[in-house]
Amino acid sequence: MELLKVIPKIIKEILPSNILQQTAFWARFKHQLGWHPQAFDIFEPDPDRYGYWIHKGDILITLKHLKNGKAIAYAPYGPEIIPEDDIKGLWLETLSEKLREFLPPECIVIRFDLAWPSPWYDNEMPGFNNHDNNGIPDVPIQEMRMNIGTKNWNLHKSPTNVLPSNTVILPLNEEPEDILAQMKPKTRYNIGLSRRKNLEVKISDTRDLDSWYGLYQETVKRNRIVSEEKEYFQRVLATRAEDTISPAEITLLIAELDGKPLAGMFLAISGKRATYLYGASATGSRQYMAPYLLQWNAIRHSMEQGCHEYDFFGISDSPDPSHPMYGLYRFKTGFGGQIRHRLGCWDYVLKKESYETFRTYETLSSGFHLSK
Repeated sequence: MELLKVIPKIIKEILPSNILQQTAFWARFKHQLGWHPQAFDIFEPDPDRYGYWIHKGDILITLKHLKNGKAIAYAPYGPEIIPEDDIKGLWLETLSEKLREFLPPECIVIRFDLAWPSPWYDNEMPGFNNHDNNGIPDVPIQEMRMNIGTKNWNLHKSPTNVLPSNTVILPLNEEPEDILAQMKPKTRYNIGLSRRKNLEVKISDTRDLDSWYGLYQETVKRNRIVSEEKEYFQRVLATRAEDTISPAEITLLIAELDGKPLAGMFLAISGKRATYLYGASATGSRQYMAPYLLQWNAIRHSMEQGCHEYDFFGISDSPDPSHPMYGLYRFKTGFGGQIRHRLGCWDYVLKKESYETFRTYETLSSGFHLSK
């Protein structure tokens, strides 16, 4: 008996999901950026009826053609289905081989950005064990564990993760006052300070895109990160998927003082989850603590929209003060919630020689970003 089977489906019928990157909305957004989205239903055999199949979910794959004529397939936070631990590798291998049939011959690799829980961490606050290298073993050990039970031993840890593999999830199942009370004292204080300074947070859209982008450019320069074009954020706000069964709502929030923008963020709502997608703040006027009030208002807005959880979308993989993302770790964990560690990106190689060339280029090129 086969482990699973896949059947292509139209993008409009991608199932509703708390994972923004596995929705029809995301498929349309990525299509505007030059990716070709494909969707598939996933079935597993019915244990009680021989020859029958049970629909378990679906997966969004986005295909990107490279300049050399090759192509890569990428599953952002997919698949959502989490198989049993003892067959994870075999299950992913089987899925890959089934997907191979529907991918173009020039496709060299399927990259799964797995949101599956990482086995290398304790998932409770503070969420870190005492193993070397922040709990993550060397790549050969990770690959050995992932490939146990597979036929081809063909699952490889990607050089880097595309989407954040570590995050903080804040449950929204209590009253706002109770959520506020469970935050770290400094976070509560900074929220109150912003209020006392008379900062205001407004829910906006493309009309404040220029203000946002100005803050974003300040943040890029300050943190020395790779910049996106303004058109990228324009497309995020302009994409619509209301005619599908898995739309999403993207909102731009701006914190300002007397009309001057001090911080901004993109808030995404998909299913019952709100996600802090992109953030930026002014280099000056940091004494007003605008990002704290901005986040608190985003949390309140998410609750009003019926969300059950709030995803802060990315922290460092350890609480080490020397880590370049430690500031994000300290800021986001101050709001409470639970740290989640995901498995991150794994590659199933379709064409070995072409993949090795691609992997070398990806490793050496700091300017290459698969997510674009």
